[in-house]
Amino acid sequence: MGTQTVSQFSDRKQKQAFIRSLLNDIRSFEYMLEHDWFESGITRFGSELEMVLIDKTTLKPKNIAMPVIDKMKSPKWLETELAQFNLELNLTPREMVGNNFSLMEAEIQDRLKKLDRVLNKFDATYILTGILPTIQKFHLNHENITPRERYYALLDAIKQLNLGKDFELKIFGIDELFVKHNSPLLEAANTSWQVHLQCEASEYVKMYNIAQTLAGPTMAIAANSPLVFGKRLWHESRIAMFEQALDTRRTNEHMREQATRVSFGRDWLDNSILEIYKEDISRFKVLLSTEVEEDSWEMIKKNKVPELTSLLVHNGTVYRWNRPQFGISKNGQPHLRIENRVLPAGPTVPDQMANAVFWLGAMKGMAKNYPDIQKKIDFSALKDNFGKGARFGLQADFTWINNKRIHVTDLIKKELIPLSREGLKSCKIDSKDINKYLGIIKERVTKKTNGAIWMLDSYEHLLKNKVSKDETLSVLTHSIMKNQQTNKPVHTWKKADLVDMAEYKPLELKVSEFMQTDLFTVANDDIIEMVAELMDWRKIRFVPVEDEKGNLKGIITSRLLTRNLIKALRDKNEDPITVEDIMIKKPRVTTPDTSIMDAMKIMRKNKIGCLPVVENKVLVGVITETDFLDITSRLLERLHLKQKKKKGK
Repeated sequence: MGTQTVSQFSDRKQKQAFIRSLLNDIRSFEYMLEHDWFESGITRFGSELEMVLIDKTTLKPKNIAMPVIDKMKSPKWLETELAQFNLELNLTPREMVGNNFSLMEAEIQDRLKKLDRVLNKFDATYILTGILPTIQKFHLNHENITPRERYYALLDAIKQLNLGKDFELKIFGIDELFVKHNSPLLEAANTSWQVHLQCEASEYVKMYNIAQTLAGPTMAIAANSPLVFGKRLWHESRIAMFEQALDTRRTNEHMREQATRVSFGRDWLDNSILEIYKEDISRFKVLLSTEVEEDSWEMIKKNKVPELTSLLVHNGTVYRWNRPQFGISKNGQPHLRIENRVLPAGPTVPDQMANAVFWLGAMKGMAKNYPDIQKKIDFSALKDNFGKGARFGLQADFTWINNKRIHVTDLIKKELIPLSREGLKSCKIDSKDINKYLGIIKERVTKKTNGAIWMLDSYEHLLKNKVSKDETLSVLTHSIMKNQQTNKPVHTWKKADLVDMAEYKPLELKVSEFMQTDLFTVANDDIIEMVAELMDWRKIRFVPVEDEKGNLKGIITSRLLTRNLIKALRDKNEDPITVEDIMIKKPRVTTPDTSIMDAMKIMRKNKIGCLPVVENKVLVGVITETDFLDITSRLLERLHLKQKKKKGK
């Protein structure tokens, strides 16, 4: 969300004018707070839902956001996002009363149906998930940015802050992800369900601190992003992915503290919402500019509510997980909101609504029971809970009120669900809505199954079939798609199974989706006896040769090795034969972005059994004839199963 009419600064004068306007906005904001201009006596909630657009056949991201919006004649409730394969639904803000939660769910379902009818014309559909299982690094290349000035300006500004260096992801879970990328578009892999709560200005500090307190357990119950590029990482990997994708900090010789634009926060809020805005202006350089048509302070003098455009633009480039928001209601009065950015999209619309209702109710319930939350728990415990919730989801242990140690499922079931119920009742929410949505949360906790756990269990189950990682991820995505269409909450889903997906069509894949990345390599000066043992131990027939920087220097094949070992025995050569003596010094190579069909043609044409995969001369993987045999055998197996089903009918 945010204004689309932004750009980078053209010169120093424009930047100085923007900063002056930004400071004016702070001054105006302060005045409005001091003189009670803000709307009161009403509690509203709102939300935005991000999604991934996928091809129905390949189950991979599809760059059709702009043509889809054009086809739908640009409805106000549908907006683009950073990547061309993302869209965002904007939902109608509603008063937190009666059956408005059910009405919002109905609104989401209605808009998704309208969207899906158009997506069908592109042989596409949408997926609600924190991170799409089938998304790969090449989907996040610069050319996939949505062609709007706002996005180009934002990403270019972040790249400049990073001094043109690559962005790094280092995330460790069951597996490890350690990868570089040349674009901060990595962030576009994340899709979230952003929930807003309008608060009284007089209670904002208390409510914001409660939102911080609830961030860890809320994320734990909602976690839905355990897979990134086929790696099992955090239960809510979206947190690490977003933080690292926009991390422009530089390492220093001395331990200077540096804040990140994506963060949980550093301490409690003490006196005013302005503490956050002032800290963010102090810590983070302005990145973007916009045309400011008003002088906010002059507006204040005329007793008119300013839009605080400059402040909103800057706030849109700092990504707190609980982000403060200023807005103007339809009645012309300004209001304050907390934007909860913790929640992932999916797994289903009812699941998302349950997450929102649980959080909104808990916010109200805790506000009543813990008006001075800062005195009950240390802020360091909140940050620790937030990290644990992201890493371990429903398997986390937390530090809670009065430093009590408690498992997250016990915390949610015994303390937070009752508090949420109390808070919802105080807002006069219909009992049917309360029971429906908190019932989903209770069942999820009882069965210890959220989106992340279902995905990890299904992934493990699929891998036992010894199929390729790409087929596993495709089946998983297909199962998510089908389950979402039922609108049944995730705790009722069965594990994904190979038979769930009728056809698997890998021919449009890229090498990066099939290559082996767990490599065993040797160096130039290794002796060939070492290579022979390595091949025997690991049951491999090709060994790449790399230098200390990871650059590919050659390759050794089992045939080449055998020939030279026999020759060494025959000649009774006492001098050791090294890798450099026998290796193929300029082997045929391919790149991660090459299609597997093209890679197959290279291997067939040159009659070779292995292609090293390189990027900027660095060895990143290999693809072998065995990999292609696996693809072929899986396709034949699926064809056989399909024929058996036809005969059975």
